[in-house]
Amino acid sequence: MDALTDLDLRVSDCRACPRLVDWREEVARTKRAAFAGQTYWARPVPGFGPPDAPLLIVGLAPAAHGGNRTGRMFTGDRSGDVLYQALYDVGLASQPTSVAVGDGLELYGVRVTAPVHCAPPANKPTPGERETCRPWLVQELRLLRPTLRAVVVLGAFGWQATLPALVEAGWSVPRPRPAFAHGARVALDGLALFGCFHVSQRNTFTGKLTPAMLREVLGTAAQAAGLK
Repeated sequence: MDALTDLDLRVSDCRACPRLVDWREEVARTKRAAFAGQTYWARPVPGFGPPDAPLLIVGLAPAAHGGNRTGRMFTGDRSGDVLYQALYDVGLASQPTSVAVGDGLELYGVRVTAPVHCAPPANKPTPGERETCRPWLVQELRLLRPTLRAVVVLGAFGWQATLPALVEAGWSVPRPRPAFAHGARVALDGLALFGCFHVSQRNTFTGKLTPAMLREVLGTAAQAAGLK
């Protein structure tokens, strides 16, 4: 078993945040009508992708009826539909959809993770929950460091979580800390850090984030990671 697989197994057993544990399990009991016949994962959702990925995508947290149901990041919800379609469009995924574990999806040189691994109420983890979960992201970054060349952070919450995690993992981050913005690019010790609006429905339904905007960031990051 490789170190990242071991980390993923340990992540999926975490019960450190009582509010999140209660919520993820309550959602699994009550379910959404469309998924009434399904058994929810209802545990922390580990990262997804190869252990030697040169590109990492950092989101926010699993969706209650997405990753919390399927057990895979950005899988089974509309945010994932947008993200994996874009990854497929730029040549980083084997298929444009991500509906369930075992659906055949493969990522090419890309790993997807989040600073909070449990689905939070109203999609809003607290700062304290973000800090409690941060050691998992730090360990993931350390394990990826030999191959990691670029990171795309989706949204301001993820950006605020990723910067201190990068510092703890051994990268130098300038002070004052760079501000989040869509299209932001920061050079860190051989690592290119990119900001991108989150693929939430709030952004994609309103046009704040379009498929073309997402493809542009992912394509640029892929080039920085040596994938293109």
